[in-house]
Amino acid sequence: MIDMTDDGYCFVCGPNNPIGLKLDFSLDGEIMTTEFVPRKEHQGYTDIVHGGIISTLLDEIMVKLAIELGMPAITAQMDIRLKKSVKVGSRLTFSAEILEATSKLLITQAKAVTDDNEIVAEAKGKLVRINTFR
Repeated sequence: MIDMTDDGYCFVCGPNNPIGLKLDFSLDGEIMTTEFVPRKEHQGYTDIVHGGIISTLLDEIMVKLAIELGMPAITAQMDIRLKKSVKVGSRLTFSAEILEATSKLLITQAKAVTDDNEIVAEAKGKLVRINTFR
C-alpha cells in the first residue's frame, strides 16, 4: 500500500511551492481541463517552450483527473507526441479523459491545444490505481 500524502508542494498545482506553476484545474463531467501560459523561464530554445514542461502538464492532468473521479493512481507509462513547437506566451488548454478503467489500471489520454484549437501535444497514459491517498 502506498501512502500518497499531499503537502501542497506539487510543482504543477501545489499552492505552497514557491517555484511551482500553481495551476487550477476544473472538472466538467469526466473531462478535466486547465490553462497554462508559459513564460520565458519555461523555454528550451529561445522563446520555444521546453517539451518537458508540456509533458509534465500532460502527466499531471491525467493523474489529477483520476484523483478527482475517486480513482487515485500514479503514472506507470506515458507515451507523448509533441506535434508542434509552442512559443513562450501562448495560452494552452490541457484536457484529459479516462478511456478505460479496471480495478488495477486506468488508460487515459490528454492533449494540449492552442487558442486556435490546434493540437500541439498528445499523451496516452497507463496509470496504476492506488489504495491510499490523503
